[in-house]
Amino acid sequence: MEKFHNLPLEKQSLVINAELEAFGTNGYKKTSVSDIANTAGISKAMIFHYFKTKKDLYFYLLNFCVNLVMEEINDKFDCSVTDFFDRIKMATVLKIAVIKKHPACLTYLNSVYYEANEEVKDEIASMMSQGDAFRNKYVFEGLDYSKFKDSVDVTLVMKMLMWISEGFTNPSKSLQTKDLDTICDDFYESLNLLRNNLYKEQYL
Repeated sequence: MEKFHNLPLEKQSLVINAELEAFGTNGYKKTSVSDIANTAGISKAMIFHYFKTKKDLYFYLLNFCVNLVMEEINDKFDCSVTDFFDRIKMATVLKIAVIKKHPACLTYLNSVYYEANEEVKDEIASMMSQGDAFRNKYVFEGLDYSKFKDSVDVTLVMKMLMWISEGFTNPSKSLQTKDLDTICDDFYESLNLLRNNLYKEQYL
């Protein structure tokens, strides 16, 4: 990708946003490299010159989006926050901040989440599992579980919260950036509801 990275940043951004929008709207199979080239204002030959194949381009974009999230977490994640629910909220805030800075990523990532094309689905699953390991390291390591009621199965709570979190941040292909604040407010209310019912009284 060195030739692409030698382009001016403004041109790189234009091409990347065109590609994200095209794959996000049409999915992997139906996305035309010609359409991407037209939207980006470059030739189809240049797309292949930079990325070799459509599949290479697709996974370049996935790595681009994932790295944006990882960089945000690496820079701003506060490991001194040990409260279970505060940690979940912090991770969500950072993820949403990235999406707001790069709105084109939202449609693309939602499309990837539901992509079932045989040519790419196994590699997507592999990358998602790596992302899960990264997330688990940051979200769950060093947490204070003593605040939970003795009867609570914390492992089950962890699984449930990740399902809820994924549901809120990947609810449908029609999700728009403008909906994020409302969705986050609902998610944070859900966190407070769980906290109030699962924590020992002295920690409320």
